[in-house]
Amino acid sequence: MTSSSFEPPRRVLMGPGPSAVHQRVLDAMARPTIGHLDPAFSDMMEDLKGLLRAAFKTENVLTFPVSAPGSAGMEACFVNLVEPGDTVVVCVNGVFGTRMVENVKRCGGTPVVVADEWGAPVDLDKVADTLKANPGVKALAFVHAETSTGVCSDAAALCRLATDHGALSIVDTVTSLGGIPVEVDAWGADAVYSGTQKCLSCPPGLSPVTFSKRAAEVVETRQTTVRSWFLDVSLLLGYWKGEGARVYHHTAPVNALYGLHEALIMLHEEGLEAAWARHVRAHQALVAGLEVMGLQMLVDKAHRLPQLNAVRVSDGIDEAAVRTRLLAGHNLEIGAGLGTLAGKVWRIGLMGQGADLGYVQIFLMALERTLSDLGVRVPDGAEDAAHVAWGEAAG
Repeated sequence: MTSSSFEPPRRVLMGPGPSAVHQRVLDAMARPTIGHLDPAFSDMMEDLKGLLRAAFKTENVLTFPVSAPGSAGMEACFVNLVEPGDTVVVCVNGVFGTRMVENVKRCGGTPVVVADEWGAPVDLDKVADTLKANPGVKALAFVHAETSTGVCSDAAALCRLATDHGALSIVDTVTSLGGIPVEVDAWGADAVYSGTQKCLSCPPGLSPVTFSKRAAEVVETRQTTVRSWFLDVSLLLGYWKGEGARVYHHTAPVNALYGLHEALIMLHEEGLEAAWARHVRAHQALVAGLEVMGLQMLVDKAHRLPQLNAVRVSDGIDEAAVRTRLLAGHNLEIGAGLGTLAGKVWRIGLMGQGADLGYVQIFLMALERTLSDLGVRVPDGAEDAAHVAWGEAAG
């Protein structure tokens, strides 16, 4: 057998993740590997924790990246906080809410599902009624930015409902961190997890998490052993303590952490508010172009995610054929619909480095040509409309 080095194609990543990675981050990951207990690496870990606190807008001491993708961050929150017999209210308005349900079950807990239409935000009144009907609930779990539908739910109000009923809040911010406001302390959120491959524009493989003081106390006083050794926060905390106190737990992905550190530095340099505004500008430019082409968004304007855009596929258009041609003919990746939305929507990511007018115009041009090749006539002017909307959003 003869093999050669793998040379990946250069894609324009505009799907639900991973997003485009800046050369600065790639260069950081190519720096020399050192030992994960090296004092220099420990110094970087401390700086990384501070940068994550800033990104999450929290003072939580227990803030660090789990050495695995966002799904592991989700599991870390559930396995540490949920014990056998606990009741957890789970909001389901897309794919990732259903994964929360599965996590509760595997922890031995009882999920009580609050279901909403895919493409609609979590209904606050339904959640309030469910919490009232289930006194003693351990936690309320919900997805802030549902990647499968492009809808944003009111995290502040949901966390407040959890607190008012004496429950913890478990919040998925995988697609929101760095793209829209995530304000852990202002929300009063207890356990929050994210991923690196969305609006942070870092390769997948790490999951930033943060636990409030109240959540940490729940972990410390739990009656049963955490079901996952690797994700046991009490063990991980020992590893992420400062130099002189660090206890070996696992061999950290050294170079991947270099990359996350650089991505967070870039976010800090731009400023959170500026990054949030840039994502909104890109979204408004995209929507303006799509409207010229006669395409509609799935989610109502008030609840749309700027970084993950679910676009309805018009009648007579083969959505899979469009995605295939975009990739083969334009090296451009977008996402398909999942679950009940399969075959009905495209998911267009404008995340991190991709939240830019250039990406929007590349996509609109490629989509217009692809539809034309498939015999679908669309009006001209989408790119111009996007350019105008980008300028107007700048204000």
